[in-house]
Amino acid sequence: METTRKHKVPEMEGFQARWYAKNRGTEAQLAQYRRQAAEVTAGLAVGAEILEVAPGPGFFAVELAKRGFRVTGLDISHTMVEIAREEARKAGVDADFRQGDVTHTPFADESFDFVVCQAAFKNFRQPVVALNEMHRVLRPGGCAVIHDLNHEATGADIERDVAAMNLGAVSSFTVRQTLGWLRRRAFTPAQFEALAAESAFGGCSVTTDGIGLEVRLTR
Repeated sequence: METTRKHKVPEMEGFQARWYAKNRGTEAQLAQYRRQAAEVTAGLAVGAEILEVAPGPGFFAVELAKRGFRVTGLDISHTMVEIAREEARKAGVDADFRQGDVTHTPFADESFDFVVCQAAFKNFRQPVVALNEMHRVLRPGGCAVIHDLNHEATGADIERDVAAMNLGAVSSFTVRQTLGWLRRRAFTPAQFEALAAESAFGGCSVTTDGIGLEVRLTR
């Protein structure tokens, strides 16, 4: 597998970033973030330090912070960092959002207990380098969890997922089209296993659910 991907996905800035934030900030989506925050951090000690890679509008990071974790977010988009900081301010939580690239994270070795990346890994041009950076900033025994689209998801899977978002007709159509396009960039479970084997983690576990998959990697 190529460790550098040919096609770069443009960073979301300005209007596009704010449109994305609006569609990811529905009540149904926020409820899903709350559920995911509880599930993904089950067993993690309160006060643990978490890095979210590519947090976008910051909704998930805010939910993590509400649960008593010390949260840092790193996003390539300047606009997303602004939106995430505002969301944290409105929620009254202390979360640190910074602009930066996952392939050159501005953090010292062994800075975090847990790393999470939601719906962004398929866009990274150097996926193995990104995994190596996640490994570097994790403390020994720490875990990284990646949630992303499954390349093997079907059109029916996408229909069900979008229906659960409770969007309007126009937004639903746009999101379906976008997910269909993004799915072409996404990895299969087998491809994720190959990437992890090539990385400093040396391996991973992958589970699938609907249009998505979850990858767990332990340092």
